[in-house]
Amino acid sequence: MSPDSIQPDFDKTNGLIPAIVQDAVSQKVLMLGFMNQEALQKTQQEGRVTFWSRSKERLWTKGETSGNFLEVESISIDCDKDTLLIKARPIGPVCHTGADTCFNEQNSSRTGFIDQLRAIIKDRRQNPAEKSYTTSLFAKGINKVAQKVGEEAVELVIEAKDDNKDLFLGEAADLLFHYLILLEAKGIELDEVVGVLEARHKK
Repeated sequence: MSPDSIQPDFDKTNGLIPAIVQDAVSQKVLMLGFMNQEALQKTQQEGRVTFWSRSKERLWTKGETSGNFLEVESISIDCDKDTLLIKARPIGPVCHTGADTCFNEQNSSRTGFIDQLRAIIKDRRQNPAEKSYTTSLFAKGINKVAQKVGEEAVELVIEAKDDNKDLFLGEAADLLFHYLILLEAKGIELDEVVGVLEARHKK
């Protein structure tokens, strides 16, 4: 969302509105702070989350002393225009206690990146890019895409028989990447596959 489209109703909340900070990759809620108009403008201009500290009674950039900044990815506003949702990339622990989040939750999972990768793959199919490997695979058709998945699966099996973790991880990443391309080529969302797994789990 562009800065011009974010117009909170600060008067409605006596000059301060809550700002929920969420990890842009894991989607984990990291913390809650408050912003006035100046804090929001500073956040937008510098790309790092800045709050209005009610205890210090001044602007406070998260990480200004610890170095554990929150790098802004996007800012959204709710339907009542009195709450912000900030998606950010945390540099280090978020809480002053040293915890990953201010709710004492672990924030180590990076599987949320898969959704970003899916979006990139979809864009490569809908908007072909010159010299893009993914675009070239889509151009070769479903048979070539399926063949690549088979090849990567075999290579992963071969590496599984050895003890080289780096090579195994590389092949696992290749297989997952090509599997996501195959789903896109078939017009199937990963959520549909997850739905099958959920249905099986309930049985």
